Amino acid sequence: MAPTKRRNVSSVKSSEPSAKSAKLDLDGVVERVLKSKKHANEIFEILEVLQSETEKDVVRAVNASRKLFTVLLERSELFKGKLPEEEDALSGGYSAEEKCQIFMRHRYNSCVEMLLEHLNHELYGVKESALCCLMKFAAGEGKHPLDDLDWSEHYSFPRELIQAVVDNLLSQTTDNSLLISRFQEFLEMEDVRYYVMSSIRANVGKVMEKNKGAVLPVYQSNTFNFMCNITMPSQESELTNFMVKQEAKHEDWKAAKLFDHKRAFERMWLGFLKYKLPTSMYKKILVILHESILPHMSKPTMMLDFLTAAYEVGGAISLLALNGLFVLMHQHNLDYPDFYKKLYNLLEPSVFHVKYRARFFHLANLFLSSSHLPVYLVAAFAKRLARLTLTAPPTALLIVLPFIYNLIRRHPSCRVLIHKPSTENEPIEDPYILDEEDPAQCRALESSLWEIKTLQKHYHPDVAKAATLINTPLSEQEDDISEVLEMTAYELMERDLKQSQSKSVPLEFETATHLLKGGGDVLGKHFCLV
Repeated sequence: MAPTKRRNVSSVKSSEPSAKSAKLDLDGVVERVLKSKKHANEIFEILEVLQSETEKDVVRAVNASRKLFTVLLERSELFKGKLPEEEDALSGGYSAEEKCQIFMRHRYNSCVEMLLEHLNHELYGVKESALCCLMKFAAGEGKHPLDDLDWSEHYSFPRELIQAVVDNLLSQTTDNSLLISRFQEFLEMEDVRYYVMSSIRANVGKVMEKNKGAVLPVYQSNTFNFMCNITMPSQESELTNFMVKQEAKHEDWKAAKLFDHKRAFERMWLGFLKYKLPTSMYKKILVILHESILPHMSKPTMMLDFLTAAYEVGGAISLLALNGLFVLMHQHNLDYPDFYKKLYNLLEPSVFHVKYRARFFHLANLFLSSSHLPVYLVAAFAKRLARLTLTAPPTALLIVLPFIYNLIRRHPSCRVLIHKPSTENEPIEDPYILDEEDPAQCRALESSLWEIKTLQKHYHPDVAKAATLINTPLSEQEDDISEVLEMTAYELMERDLKQSQSKSVPLEFETATHLLKGGGDVLGKHFCLV
């Protein structure tokens, strides 16, 4: 017999913990409802507790809801298809069985709405229990679809429910990183991963367009964390773990194909990266780009726009963006003629004083390792670095000088910068144009590395010694700069102190024998002692 009484649970809000809620046997309620339809109205008691403000009561209600509705889904006791309003069901031409199914379906929808709201609850325990319950419902809907479709022509998967879960996890005001990490368990299922990627893409487009592309730090952080939790398979044979099986049509399902996974992955990332990001996020993305993103994209070169935009941010982000461009050039045949011009313009005095100095020279050494680079380009880098050495600290000079020597070793034609013949009519001015942004127009080959000659008079002996190497023919073997990339001023001083401990350094001509009295009555000569 279908229940005739309906209570509006959405308007019920517990203002304080109820003694009745704490004592209510929710498991008993579930058992009675499942046993007989005449107890159907008792579902309202579960939904009322679900809105309690105490964590313990809410979690109890979530567990009871999970037990109740998963069984109802398995029994097909929830109305399928377009759900009519309850008033229409009572007055329409529905059988008692159909009226009961409509009633149960409305209660199920109310429960899902409250669970989705709980994903933004202030208590993590409530969030987690709600998330696990919703995913349990998703699995139940996948096996027992609520849409009235011919599944011989369509694929059954609770896409709307997954989209709703993703929409709530991607909060614009609350940091959901912990809850998103909890969701990673479900991302191990191939079909969940596939539809989550599509849902993220849809959500990003909707939210960012609504906010006219403005930077949303909390929202974009949640989205980035969500996408980073997605681990992509590398082979189609790995696609074996599914929440919903599609029976005979399973092999034709997009969620079961690696190509479509890559396509969804690519669209998700490109849809996210086309908008302006918080500055700190560019670095996070660029660090994982070549290992976690590019290998799983069907067309990695489509990242060009993002990398170009990231370069414009400046600092370490520009360098990391060039690293991404370098990967695209060498591994994916990207034609990017401005690459070395952009790298050249990163050579500023500040590069010697920033914390990413070691990474910069490591990557620059990688970028300039090819022996097929044009001579004018290598000469421009060598000359630019030589000019910058005039104001660089000793720790940086011990990196830059071997770096310049290695460039000359790789490109013997650049030795003209060292052995440039001199004439009486040679102009005093250096023809090199420091402010020229194009290395092809800076006239580096017309100049010389006179800056290194000046460093031979440097106050630090190690720098002076390194600078004198330019006076002798350079060996063919390159210097290993990896040992000095991370060297700090403190480490350099410690090394010098250890070397000087074994040496006797004269501090004065006559050794002092007393605290304030040296040989020859030094103090008496300079001070009047009364």
